[in-house]
Amino acid sequence: MKAVKATITKALNVGSYLNCSDNTGAKLLQIISVLGYKGVRRRQPRAGVADVVKCSVKEGDVKLRKQIVNAVIIRQKAEYRRPSGLRVAFEDNAAVIVDDNFEPKGTGIKGAVAKEAVERFSSIGKIAKMVV
Repeated sequence: MKAVKATITKALNVGSYLNCSDNTGAKLLQIISVLGYKGVRRRQPRAGVADVVKCSVKEGDVKLRKQIVNAVIIRQKAEYRRPSGLRVAFEDNAAVIVDDNFEPKGTGIKGAVAKEAVERFSSIGKIAKMVV
Protein backbone atom coordinates (compact mmCIF):
# COMPACT_ATOMS: atom_id res chain seq x y z
CA MET A 1 0.00 0.00 0.00
CA LYS A 2 1.51 3.30 -1.15
CA ALA A 3 0.71 6.93 -0.38
CA VAL A 4 -1.75 8.84 -2.58
CA LYS A 5 -0.45 11.98 -4.31
CA ALA A 6 -3.82 13.59 -5.14
CA THR A 7 -5.80 15.79 -2.75
CA ILE A 8 -8.80 13.51 -2.38
CA THR A 9 -11.97 14.94 -0.89
CA LYS A 10 -13.18 12.59 1.84
CA ALA A 11 -16.83 12.44 0.82
CA LEU A 12 -18.10 9.14 2.24
CA ASN A 13 -19.17 9.04 5.89
CA VAL A 14 -19.63 6.02 8.08
CA GLY A 15 -23.07 4.71 7.12
CA SER A 16 -22.74 5.57 3.41
CA TYR A 17 -23.78 2.98 0.83
CA LEU A 18 -21.46 1.83 -1.96
CA ASN A 19 -22.05 -0.28 -5.06
CA CYS A 20 -19.86 -3.38 -5.22
CA SER A 21 -18.13 -3.34 -8.62
CA ASP A 22 -16.52 -6.77 -8.59
CA ASN A 23 -17.91 -10.22 -9.34
CA THR A 24 -17.87 -11.62 -5.79
CA GLY A 25 -21.68 -11.70 -5.56
CA ALA A 26 -22.18 -8.67 -3.32
CA LYS A 27 -24.27 -5.81 -4.73
CA LEU A 28 -24.54 -3.15 -2.02
CA LEU A 29 -22.11 -2.35 0.82
CA GLN A 30 -22.49 -0.06 3.83
CA ILE A 31 -19.42 1.56 5.42
CA ILE A 32 -18.95 0.59 9.09
CA SER A 33 -15.50 2.07 9.74
CA VAL A 34 -12.47 3.52 7.98
CA LEU A 35 -9.18 1.65 8.46
CA GLY A 36 -6.31 3.85 9.60
CA TYR A 37 -8.57 6.80 10.48
CA LYS A 38 -7.35 8.94 13.36
CA GLY A 39 -9.64 11.85 14.09
CA VAL A 40 -10.97 14.28 16.62
CA ARG A 41 -13.33 13.15 19.37
CA ARG A 42 -16.96 12.77 18.18
CA ARG A 43 -16.05 13.44 14.56
CA GLN A 44 -17.55 11.09 11.97
CA PRO A 45 -14.85 9.07 10.16
CA ARG A 46 -14.78 9.84 6.45
CA ALA A 47 -13.30 8.05 3.45
CA GLY A 48 -12.44 8.83 -0.16
CA VAL A 49 -11.01 7.13 -3.23
CA ALA A 50 -8.24 4.57 -2.49
CA ASP A 51 -9.18 4.31 1.21
CA VAL A 52 -9.70 0.93 2.88
CA VAL A 53 -13.03 0.63 4.69
CA LYS A 54 -14.76 -2.08 6.68
CA CYS A 55 -18.20 -2.75 5.19
CA SER A 56 -21.33 -4.76 5.82
CA VAL A 57 -22.85 -6.51 2.79
CA LYS A 58 -26.47 -5.32 2.54
CA GLU A 59 -27.57 -6.87 -0.77
CA GLY A 60 -26.22 -9.70 -2.86
CA ASP A 61 -25.55 -13.44 -2.66
CA VAL A 62 -27.18 -15.18 0.32
CA LYS A 63 -23.80 -16.50 1.53
CA LEU A 64 -22.28 -12.99 1.57
CA ARG A 65 -25.20 -11.04 3.05
CA LYS A 66 -24.70 -9.77 6.63
CA GLN A 67 -20.95 -10.47 6.40
CA ILE A 68 -18.28 -7.94 7.44
CA VAL A 69 -15.70 -7.41 4.67
CA ASN A 70 -12.80 -5.09 3.86
CA ALA A 71 -13.21 -2.98 0.73
CA VAL A 72 -11.22 -0.41 -1.26
CA ILE A 73 -13.12 2.58 -2.64
CA ILE A 74 -12.54 2.90 -6.40
CA ARG A 75 -15.07 5.62 -7.36
CA GLN A 76 -16.82 8.54 -5.63
CA LYS A 77 -19.43 11.05 -6.80
CA ALA A 78 -17.81 14.06 -5.15
CA GLU A 79 -15.11 15.61 -7.30
CA TYR A 80 -11.51 15.63 -6.15
CA ARG A 81 -8.38 17.32 -7.50
CA ARG A 82 -5.32 15.71 -9.05
CA PRO A 83 -1.85 17.30 -8.84
CA SER A 84 -2.11 18.27 -12.55
CA GLY A 85 -5.11 20.48 -11.69
CA LEU A 86 -7.63 18.11 -13.27
CA ARG A 87 -10.83 17.56 -11.30
CA VAL A 88 -12.33 14.07 -11.35
CA ALA A 89 -15.86 12.90 -10.42
CA PHE A 90 -17.69 9.63 -11.14
CA GLU A 91 -21.36 8.69 -11.56
CA ASP A 92 -21.57 6.56 -8.41
CA ASN A 93 -19.78 5.52 -5.24
CA ALA A 94 -18.23 2.09 -5.68
CA ALA A 95 -15.83 -0.29 -3.94
CA VAL A 96 -14.06 -3.61 -4.46
CA ILE A 97 -13.99 -6.32 -1.77
CA VAL A 98 -10.44 -7.23 -0.70
CA ASP A 99 -8.90 -9.79 1.66
CA ASP A 100 -6.56 -9.14 4.61
CA ASN A 101 -3.56 -8.64 2.26
CA PHE A 102 -5.54 -6.07 0.19
CA GLU A 103 -5.77 -8.46 -2.76
CA PRO A 104 -9.17 -8.34 -4.54
CA LYS A 105 -11.44 -11.34 -3.93
CA GLY A 106 -13.14 -11.05 -7.32
CA THR A 107 -11.62 -11.71 -10.73
CA GLY A 108 -13.07 -8.74 -12.63
CA ILE A 109 -14.24 -5.17 -12.05
CA LYS A 110 -17.21 -3.58 -13.81
CA GLY A 111 -16.81 0.07 -14.77
CA ALA A 112 -13.99 2.57 -14.39
CA VAL A 113 -11.42 2.57 -11.59
CA ALA A 114 -9.73 5.74 -10.32
CA LYS A 115 -6.01 6.00 -11.05
CA GLU A 116 -5.31 6.78 -7.37
CA ALA A 117 -6.73 3.41 -6.28
CA VAL A 118 -4.56 1.59 -8.85
CA GLU A 119 -1.42 3.49 -7.76
CA ARG A 120 -2.02 2.50 -4.16
CA PHE A 121 -3.19 -1.10 -4.80
CA SER A 122 -1.56 -2.43 -7.98
CA SER A 123 -3.42 -5.76 -7.73
CA ILE A 124 -6.72 -3.90 -8.35
CA GLY A 125 -5.25 -2.46 -11.57
CA LYS A 126 -4.49 -5.96 -12.85
CA ILE A 127 -8.18 -6.98 -12.90
CA ALA A 128 -9.59 -3.54 -13.92
CA LYS A 129 -10.87 -3.13 -17.46
CA MET A 130 -10.65 0.66 -17.45
CA VAL A 131 -8.49 3.02 -15.36
CA VAL A 132 -9.38 6.73 -15.39
